[in-house]
Amino acid sequence: MHEAQPMLNELFVAERRRVPAETQIVAAPSSPELMDALEDGNIDRRLLMELSSGGPPASRFFVARRSALRGKTPEDIQLIDMLDPVAEAAGYEIVRLRMMGGASRRTLQIMAERPDGEMNVDDCAALSRALSEILDPADVIAGDYVLEVSSPGVDRPLTRLKDFEAFEGFEARLELDRIAEGRKRFRGVLAGVEDGNVCLDLEGEAETTLIPFAWIVDAKLSLTEDLMKRGAERRAARVADEAEEDSSHSNSSDEDV
Repeated sequence: MHEAQPMLNELFVAERRRVPAETQIVAAPSSPELMDALEDGNIDRRLLMELSSGGPPASRFFVARRSALRGKTPEDIQLIDMLDPVAEAAGYEIVRLRMMGGASRRTLQIMAERPDGEMNVDDCAALSRALSEILDPADVIAGDYVLEVSSPGVDRPLTRLKDFEAFEGFEARLELDRIAEGRKRFRGVLAGVEDGNVCLDLEGEAETTLIPFAWIVDAKLSLTEDLMKRGAERRAARVADEAEEDSSHSNSSDEDV
C-alpha cells in the first residue's frame, strides 16, 4: 500500500553517497612509472589520476557499466530496472531513485524529467499514476510507503553521462569512490565528456581534468547565479508556451461556437 504524492521540488538536495565497502582507499603510490612521468613533465591529468587513484585503472575506451549514481542500494537498483521501461513508455526518464526511511514508514523518491529536460506538476502526477499501476499489483515493496515524484530541481544531481554534457559550462561538485590527486571531492566547471570521462575545468588549473564516469559516486550542480538565471529563463519560456497553448485552445473553441 502506498500514497502517491506528486510534487515539484525546484531545490531538491542530493544526498551524500557513501564509498562502497569493497572499495580500497589508499594514498597515492609513488610508482616508478608515475615518478618518471612527473620528472619528464610528460603526463596528462587523466593519466595522473589513473596512476594515483589506488583503484582499477581507467580506460580511454569506456566500457558501460551500471552506475551507482541513479540508485544507491540493491533495492534501488531493482526498482530502477523495473520502473525504467514504465517511465519511458509514459514519455519520461528516471534521473534518480531513492528508497528512504525505516521499516515502518518509507518514502520512494523518484526524480524524473521528459527527454527535453522539462518536468512540471502535471508531468509529476502523470508519471506517479503510471508507476503506481505497476508498483501496486507487483507488491515489491514491503510495508506502507509514500511515492514522491519530482523534477530534478535547479541544482540537480548529475546521474548520467549525458547530464554532464547537457550542463557544460556550469559549475558542479563531484565526489569519487577513491582518492585521486590527494582528494575525493572536486569542484569545477563542466567541460563536456570524452570517451566516458567527465571533463572538468578546475580553478587555477590550465589543463582540463578528465575524470572517469565510473569513479563518480555523487555529482550535483552548484547553485550559482548563472544556473539560477538559466532556470528562470526556462520557467519563463514554459509559462509563455503554456499561455500560448491556452490562447490557441480558447480561439479554437470560439470558432467552433
